[in-house]
Amino acid sequence: MHYNIKKTTWKEDKQSLSEVRNKVFIDEQNVPEELEWDEFDKDSIHILATDNNNKPIACGRIKTDGQIGRMAVLKQHRNSGIGTGILKALLKYAEDVGTSNVYLHAQTTAIPFYEKQGFKTCSEIFMDANIPHKTMKKQLK
Repeated sequence: MHYNIKKTTWKEDKQSLSEVRNKVFIDEQNVPEELEWDEFDKDSIHILATDNNNKPIACGRIKTDGQIGRMAVLKQHRNSGIGTGILKALLKYAEDVGTSNVYLHAQTTAIPFYEKQGFKTCSEIFMDANIPHKTMKKQLK
């Protein structure tokens, strides 16, 4: 499958980013809306993937402190490499701006995905939006 990835901001692509996150987190995973939207979106760098028709299909963000989050891929596009593309773009951005360590709170079902990209778990399981997570870290070059 062909897709396009771009680095963006909340101000530039709020509608497209919100569309993906609404479908994945709020509709599919039942995350309460008040937990999904926060004050960090406006200051984070976002990565947005679109299909050949410029429809949003995946996204992720990195906060100013190096936390990667809000990784979401629409159900029909999973297991096609898009999530890896989003994560690699976020890691490249972090390296480009001199970030030496990144971290994330991975849903436990996604831990193998992040381990393939060199992340290591560093916490016990904790609940976030009624979904089990573990903190994971990665040291960058």
